[in-house]
Amino acid sequence: MATNHLLEIQQYGQSIWMDNLSRDIIQSGELENLVKNQGISGITSNPAIFEKAITGNAIYDADIEAGIREVLPTYKIYESLIFADIRNACDILRPVYEATNGLDGYVSIEVPPTIAHDTQATIAEARRYFQEIGRENVMIKIPGTEAGLPAIEQAISEGININVTLLFTVQSYINAAWAYICGLEKRVTEGRDISKIASVASFFLSRIDSNIDGKIDAKLQRGVDDINDEAVLRGVRGKIAIANAKIAYQEYKKITSTDAWEALSTKGAKVQRLLWASTSTKDPSYSDVMYVDQLIGKDTVNTLPPATIKACADHCNVSARLETGTLEAYTLIESLKEPDINIDINKVMDELLAEGIDKFVQPFQSLMNSLERKVKLLSPV
Repeated sequence: MATNHLLEIQQYGQSIWMDNLSRDIIQSGELENLVKNQGISGITSNPAIFEKAITGNAIYDADIEAGIREVLPTYKIYESLIFADIRNACDILRPVYEATNGLDGYVSIEVPPTIAHDTQATIAEARRYFQEIGRENVMIKIPGTEAGLPAIEQAISEGININVTLLFTVQSYINAAWAYICGLEKRVTEGRDISKIASVASFFLSRIDSNIDGKIDAKLQRGVDDINDEAVLRGVRGKIAIANAKIAYQEYKKITSTDAWEALSTKGAKVQRLLWASTSTKDPSYSDVMYVDQLIGKDTVNTLPPATIKACADHCNVSARLETGTLEAYTLIESLKEPDINIDINKVMDELLAEGIDKFVQPFQSLMNSLERKVKLLSPV
């Protein structure tokens, strides 16, 4: 029998989660099979995933009609659909949660993306989602925006599992990590248990390369005078995201070596693992598993869309590479400042964060519009 490389990755201390959720895979038994036999130990979702799952899918019609009979507004019907899917997925992953003592087995759901810059609304929705879903192994996704950080800290202090999403810069990851630590410290001062709280910091990858590669390609298309300059530009393509992630992991190691973290660890705190997100390769000239192969390492999570899961199970080249080429990673990031490249990585990251929120707001609003049309269609005349 061929080796399933997803299972092989687990031996290196990395968990594989799936970036996909729909009622179809729950009811068909596909999700249960992925969990029991394919090494999938968690699920992440977002508004784009739910738009794809619900729009045009008759499997949700009975529940939509039930919501109509209860005279629920469209938004509440939407919540009834996704909360049911999240609960069912949590139940399927519950054995993983118990077997790993709460390390894995989580299902992530995002607060409405329209409130990404509203701290108090984010806190309120995180609290409500956690309570209404009512599963210990649900994780609430909060964007790592300036407004999101105090919401993360408060939610952690209340015992809510948090997936910090849309992290692009190393500094944004550091900020997210300290928000987690501060939330735990607040809980400790209140004399409350911290051993059952979990968090991941979702660090995005392929979107970085897509943005920077686009800038490099534009420079190459305009033409460069020196063949060496062309070689330098081509040498950066497809490498920045992985370099950025490797640097973030070094920061993770520094943070988990601090006195502040050691004090929490002695009280049973779980590390906030780095989670590699946006891992489907966008450029067909790149390996379809490059964001897996290059970032396998201890105390991390990689969340993969279904196509990447299938590809990795088949042909991932598994080895602990997360801490290889670290010095080269720092050099590569610094090289962006050189005149022959001249790409402002901070500006790129700001663009990506704004785009990232928009990429969740648009499908969320599109889904609301689609659901509104379906409600009208299914409503009795």
